[in-house]
Amino acid sequence: MRFEGIYTPAITPHREDGSIDHDAFVAQLEYLIAAGVHGIINGGSTGEYYAQTMQERQELATLAREVTRGRTHLMVGTVAIRLEDSLTMAEHAAHIGADSILVGSPPYSVPTERENALNALAIDRAAELPVMLYNYPGRMGITMGEEFLDRVGRSRNICAIKESSGDINRVHLLARDYPHIQMSCGMDDQALEFFAWGARSWVCGGSNFLPAEHLALYRACAIEGNFDKGRRIMSALMPLMRVLEQGGKFIQCIKHGCEMMGQYAGPPRPPLKPLNKDDKRQLEQTVRVLKTTIAQIVAE
Repeated sequence: MRFEGIYTPAITPHREDGSIDHDAFVAQLEYLIAAGVHGIINGGSTGEYYAQTMQERQELATLAREVTRGRTHLMVGTVAIRLEDSLTMAEHAAHIGADSILVGSPPYSVPTERENALNALAIDRAAELPVMLYNYPGRMGITMGEEFLDRVGRSRNICAIKESSGDINRVHLLARDYPHIQMSCGMDDQALEFFAWGARSWVCGGSNFLPAEHLALYRACAIEGNFDKGRRIMSALMPLMRVLEQGGKFIQCIKHGCEMMGQYAGPPRPPLKPLNKDDKRQLEQTVRVLKTTIAQIVAE
Protein backbone atom coordinates (compact mmCIF):
# COMPACT_ATOMS: atom_id res chain seq x y z
CA MET A 1 0.00 0.00 0.00
CA ARG A 2 1.15 3.50 -0.83
CA PHE A 3 0.44 6.23 1.71
CA GLU A 4 -0.09 9.42 -0.23
CA GLY A 5 -1.27 12.83 0.94
CA ILE A 6 -2.65 14.31 4.13
CA TYR A 7 -3.68 11.98 6.97
CA THR A 8 -5.56 13.66 9.80
CA PRO A 9 -5.38 12.24 13.35
CA ALA A 10 -8.94 13.17 14.24
CA ILE A 11 -9.84 14.83 17.51
CA THR A 12 -12.35 13.33 19.94
CA PRO A 13 -14.98 15.95 20.88
CA HIS A 14 -16.01 15.91 24.53
CA ARG A 15 -18.97 17.39 26.32
CA GLU A 16 -18.33 19.52 29.41
CA ASP A 17 -18.81 16.46 31.65
CA GLY A 18 -16.02 14.65 29.77
CA SER A 19 -18.25 12.22 27.88
CA ILE A 20 -17.69 11.71 24.16
CA ASP A 21 -19.94 13.67 21.82
CA HIS A 22 -20.49 11.11 19.08
CA ASP A 23 -22.50 13.45 16.88
CA ALA A 24 -19.71 16.03 16.95
CA PHE A 25 -17.19 13.27 16.17
CA VAL A 26 -19.17 12.31 13.08
CA ALA A 27 -19.43 15.98 12.09
CA GLN A 28 -15.65 16.36 12.38
CA LEU A 29 -15.04 13.34 10.15
CA GLU A 30 -17.54 14.64 7.61
CA TYR A 31 -15.77 18.01 7.63
CA LEU A 32 -12.43 16.33 6.92
CA ILE A 33 -13.82 14.14 4.15
CA ALA A 34 -15.46 17.13 2.48
CA ALA A 35 -12.15 19.03 2.72
CA GLY A 36 -10.41 16.29 0.73
CA VAL A 37 -7.94 14.83 3.20
CA HIS A 38 -6.54 11.53 1.99
CA GLY A 39 -7.03 9.61 5.21
CA ILE A 40 -8.28 9.79 8.78
CA ILE A 41 -6.53 8.28 11.78
CA ASN A 42 -8.72 7.24 14.68
CA GLY A 43 -7.06 6.56 17.99
CA GLY A 44 -3.99 8.75 17.64
CA SER A 45 -2.63 10.89 20.47
CA THR A 46 -4.39 13.92 18.98
CA GLY A 47 -7.60 11.98 19.57
CA GLU A 48 -6.65 11.49 23.25
CA TYR A 49 -6.69 7.68 23.05
CA TYR A 50 -4.62 7.53 26.24
CA ALA A 51 -7.52 9.00 28.22
CA GLN A 52 -10.09 6.54 26.85
CA THR A 53 -11.26 3.12 27.92
CA MET A 54 -10.78 0.20 25.57
CA GLN A 55 -14.53 0.12 25.00
CA GLU A 56 -14.51 3.79 24.00
CA ARG A 57 -11.60 3.23 21.64
CA GLN A 58 -13.36 0.34 19.92
CA GLU A 59 -16.67 2.19 19.69
CA LEU A 60 -15.00 5.24 18.10
CA ALA A 61 -13.11 3.06 15.62
CA THR A 62 -16.36 1.34 14.62
CA LEU A 63 -18.11 4.68 14.21
CA ALA A 64 -15.21 6.05 12.17
CA ARG A 65 -15.42 3.06 9.84
CA GLU A 66 -19.16 3.57 9.37
CA VAL A 67 -18.54 7.20 8.39
CA THR A 68 -15.45 6.78 6.20
CA ARG A 69 -16.21 3.52 4.40
CA GLY A 70 -15.74 3.94 0.68
CA ARG A 71 -14.94 7.65 1.01
CA THR A 72 -11.49 7.94 2.55
CA HIS A 73 -8.77 5.80 4.10
CA LEU A 74 -9.21 4.85 7.77
CA MET A 75 -6.21 4.04 9.93
CA VAL A 76 -6.80 2.77 13.48
CA GLY A 77 -4.32 3.47 16.26
CA THR A 78 -3.16 0.54 18.39
CA VAL A 79 -0.72 2.20 20.80
CA ALA A 80 -1.10 1.07 24.42
CA ILE A 81 1.09 0.27 27.41
CA ARG A 82 -0.19 -3.32 27.52
CA LEU A 83 0.41 -5.58 24.51
CA GLU A 84 -2.97 -7.19 25.16
CA ASP A 85 -4.69 -3.85 24.61
CA SER A 86 -2.76 -3.22 21.40
CA LEU A 87 -3.73 -6.68 20.15
CA THR A 88 -7.36 -5.95 20.98
CA MET A 89 -7.28 -2.78 18.90
CA ALA A 90 -5.47 -4.51 16.03
CA GLU A 91 -7.99 -7.34 15.96
CA HIS A 92 -10.85 -4.85 16.14
CA ALA A 93 -9.39 -2.85 13.26
CA ALA A 94 -9.35 -5.99 11.13
CA HIS A 95 -12.87 -6.91 12.24
CA ILE A 96 -14.39 -3.57 11.19
CA GLY A 97 -12.52 -3.48 7.90
CA ALA A 98 -10.07 -0.66 8.60
CA ASP A 99 -7.61 0.10 5.82
CA SER A 100 -4.48 0.12 8.00
CA ILE A 101 -3.22 0.36 11.57
CA LEU A 102 -0.82 2.68 13.37
CA VAL A 103 1.74 0.84 15.51
CA GLY A 104 3.91 2.65 18.03
CA SER A 105 6.21 1.69 20.87
CA PRO A 106 4.57 0.89 24.23
CA PRO A 107 4.95 3.98 26.45
CA TYR A 108 6.86 3.90 29.74
CA SER A 109 8.15 0.31 29.62
CA VAL A 110 11.34 1.17 27.65
CA PRO A 111 11.84 -2.17 25.85
CA THR A 112 15.01 -3.06 23.99
CA GLU A 113 15.11 -2.81 20.21
CA ARG A 114 14.49 -6.56 19.93
CA GLU A 115 11.66 -6.51 22.47
CA ASN A 116 10.02 -3.56 20.77
CA ALA A 117 10.28 -5.25 17.39
CA LEU A 118 8.68 -8.44 18.68
CA ASN A 119 5.92 -6.34 20.23
CA ALA A 120 5.25 -4.56 16.92
CA LEU A 121 5.29 -7.81 14.94
CA ALA A 122 2.77 -9.37 17.33
CA ILE A 123 0.42 -6.44 16.69
CA ASP A 124 1.05 -6.77 12.96
CA ARG A 125 0.08 -10.47 13.02
CA ALA A 126 -3.10 -9.74 14.99
CA ALA A 127 -4.43 -7.48 12.22
CA GLU A 128 -2.75 -8.57 8.98
CA LEU A 129 -3.33 -5.07 7.65
CA PRO A 130 -0.94 -2.50 6.19
CA VAL A 131 1.04 -0.92 9.02
CA MET A 132 2.31 2.60 9.55
CA LEU A 133 4.87 2.60 12.35
CA TYR A 134 4.94 5.54 14.74
CA ASN A 135 8.32 6.69 16.03
CA TYR A 136 7.76 9.26 18.77
CA PRO A 137 10.54 8.97 21.36
CA GLY A 138 9.42 12.16 23.10
CA ARG A 139 6.24 10.38 24.19
CA MET A 140 7.25 6.71 24.12
CA GLY A 141 10.69 7.01 25.72
CA ILE A 142 12.54 5.01 23.05
CA THR A 143 13.50 5.30 19.39
CA MET A 144 12.70 2.80 16.68
CA GLY A 145 16.34 2.31 15.82
CA GLU A 146 18.14 0.38 13.11
CA GLU A 147 17.91 -3.00 14.84
CA PHE A 148 14.16 -2.49 15.23
CA LEU A 149 13.73 -1.41 11.61
CA ASP A 150 15.83 -4.32 10.33
CA ARG A 151 13.63 -6.81 12.20
CA VAL A 152 10.18 -5.39 11.45
CA GLY A 153 11.08 -4.44 7.90
CA ARG A 154 10.94 -8.12 6.95
CA SER A 155 7.15 -8.12 7.34
CA ARG A 156 5.23 -7.48 4.11
CA ASN A 157 2.69 -5.45 6.12
CA ILE A 158 5.16 -2.83 7.36
CA CYS A 159 4.60 -0.14 4.75
CA ALA A 160 5.47 3.20 6.32
CA ILE A 161 6.73 5.06 9.36
CA LYS A 162 5.42 8.26 10.86
CA GLU A 163 8.64 9.91 12.00
CA SER A 164 8.05 12.26 14.94
CA SER A 165 11.47 12.35 16.57
CA GLY A 166 12.31 15.88 15.44
CA ASP A 167 15.81 14.65 14.52
CA ILE A 168 16.49 15.57 10.90
CA ASN A 169 19.19 12.89 10.80
CA ARG A 170 16.43 10.31 11.12
CA VAL A 171 14.95 11.65 7.88
CA HIS A 172 18.30 11.11 6.18
CA LEU A 173 18.61 7.60 7.64
CA LEU A 174 15.14 6.52 6.57
CA ALA A 175 15.43 7.99 3.08
CA ARG A 176 18.84 6.47 2.38
CA ASP A 177 18.89 3.17 4.26
CA TYR A 178 15.22 2.14 4.47
CA PRO A 179 13.65 3.21 1.17
CA HIS A 180 11.32 0.18 1.30
CA ILE A 181 9.61 1.75 4.35
CA GLN A 182 7.70 4.83 3.21
CA MET A 183 8.55 7.91 5.24
CA SER A 184 5.64 9.99 6.51
CA CYS A 185 6.11 13.39 8.10
CA GLY A 186 5.18 13.36 11.77
CA MET A 187 6.95 16.56 12.79
CA ASP A 188 4.99 19.48 11.44
CA ASP A 189 7.76 22.08 11.48
CA GLN A 190 9.92 19.77 9.30
CA ALA A 191 7.28 19.05 6.65
CA LEU A 192 9.19 20.83 3.87
CA GLU A 193 12.34 18.82 4.64
CA PHE A 194 10.40 15.55 4.65
CA PHE A 195 8.93 16.28 1.23
CA ALA A 196 12.36 17.29 -0.07
CA TRP A 197 13.68 13.88 1.02
CA GLY A 198 10.92 12.00 -0.74
CA ALA A 199 8.09 11.70 1.76
CA ARG A 200 4.69 11.42 0.09
CA SER A 201 2.47 11.74 3.15
CA TRP A 202 2.05 13.96 6.18
CA VAL A 203 0.24 13.05 9.40
CA CYS A 204 -0.68 16.47 10.74
CA GLY A 205 -2.91 17.38 13.65
CA GLY A 206 -3.38 20.90 12.35
CA SER A 207 -5.32 19.58 9.37
CA ASN A 208 -8.20 19.01 11.79
CA PHE A 209 -8.99 22.70 11.35
CA LEU A 210 -6.79 23.90 8.47
CA PRO A 211 -7.04 21.06 5.94
CA ALA A 212 -6.83 23.31 2.87
CA GLU A 213 -3.61 24.96 4.02
CA HIS A 214 -1.92 21.63 4.77
CA LEU A 215 -3.11 20.21 1.47
CA ALA A 216 -1.61 23.26 -0.26
CA LEU A 217 1.87 22.42 1.00
CA TYR A 218 1.51 18.77 0.04
CA ARG A 219 0.36 19.65 -3.47
CA ALA A 220 3.11 22.23 -4.00
CA CYS A 221 5.90 19.88 -2.91
CA ALA A 222 4.76 16.32 -3.60
CA ILE A 223 2.52 16.85 -6.64
CA GLU A 224 3.86 19.94 -8.40
CA GLY A 225 7.47 19.61 -7.27
CA ASN A 226 7.46 23.38 -6.80
CA PHE A 227 9.63 23.86 -3.74
CA ASP A 228 9.84 27.62 -4.23
CA LYS A 229 6.09 27.74 -3.73
CA GLY A 230 6.39 25.15 -0.98
CA ARG A 231 8.89 27.28 0.93
CA ARG A 232 6.53 30.26 0.79
CA ILE A 233 3.62 28.18 2.09
CA MET A 234 5.81 26.63 4.78
CA SER A 235 7.02 30.06 5.81
CA ALA A 236 3.40 31.11 6.29
CA LEU A 237 2.71 27.94 8.30
CA MET A 238 5.76 28.23 10.55
CA PRO A 239 4.19 30.54 13.17
CA LEU A 240 1.44 27.95 13.60
CA MET A 241 4.02 25.16 13.82
CA ARG A 242 5.82 27.03 16.59
CA VAL A 243 2.56 27.37 18.51
CA LEU A 244 1.69 23.70 18.04
CA GLU A 245 5.07 22.02 18.42
CA GLN A 246 6.74 24.23 21.01
CA GLY A 247 3.88 25.56 23.09
CA GLY A 248 3.24 22.40 25.10
CA LYS A 249 -0.49 22.69 24.41
CA PHE A 250 -0.82 20.79 21.17
CA ILE A 251 -4.20 19.10 21.69
CA GLN A 252 -5.71 22.20 23.30
CA CYS A 253 -4.66 24.30 20.30
CA ILE A 254 -6.03 21.77 17.82
CA LYS A 255 -9.35 21.67 19.63
CA HIS A 256 -9.65 25.44 19.82
CA GLY A 257 -8.73 25.62 16.14
CA CYS A 258 -11.65 23.32 15.36
CA GLU A 259 -13.95 25.54 17.39
CA MET A 260 -12.68 28.54 15.41
CA MET A 261 -13.76 26.80 12.20
CA GLY A 262 -17.24 26.15 13.56
CA GLN A 263 -16.68 22.53 14.56
CA TYR A 264 -17.56 21.54 18.12
CA ALA A 265 -14.53 20.08 19.92
CA GLY A 266 -15.17 20.63 23.60
CA PRO A 267 -12.53 20.40 26.32
CA PRO A 268 -9.69 17.89 26.50
CA ARG A 269 -9.89 15.16 29.10
CA PRO A 270 -7.86 15.53 32.33
CA PRO A 271 -5.16 16.17 33.14
CA LEU A 272 -5.25 18.61 30.22
CA LYS A 273 -7.14 21.90 30.50
CA PRO A 274 -8.49 24.20 27.77
CA LEU A 275 -6.49 27.17 26.51
CA ASN A 276 -6.61 30.42 28.45
CA LYS A 277 -7.71 33.66 26.80
CA ASP A 278 -4.18 34.79 25.91
CA ASP A 279 -3.36 31.46 24.25
CA LYS A 280 -6.62 31.56 22.31
CA ARG A 281 -5.92 35.08 21.13
CA GLN A 282 -2.41 34.14 19.96
CA LEU A 283 -3.70 31.14 18.01
CA GLU A 284 -6.54 33.13 16.44
CA GLN A 285 -4.21 35.87 15.27
CA THR A 286 -1.73 33.33 13.88
CA VAL A 287 -4.44 31.51 11.96
CA ARG A 288 -5.90 34.69 10.48
CA VAL A 289 -2.57 35.76 9.03
CA LEU A 290 -1.58 32.36 7.64
CA LYS A 291 -4.96 31.74 6.00
CA THR A 292 -4.79 35.07 4.18
CA THR A 293 -1.17 34.57 3.15
CA ILE A 294 -1.58 31.01 1.87
CA ALA A 295 -4.77 31.89 -0.01
CA GLN A 296 -2.81 34.58 -1.85
CA ILE A 297 0.02 32.17 -2.70
CA VAL A 298 -2.35 29.47 -3.97
CA ALA A 299 -4.30 32.00 -6.07
CA GLU A 300 -1.22 33.20 -7.98
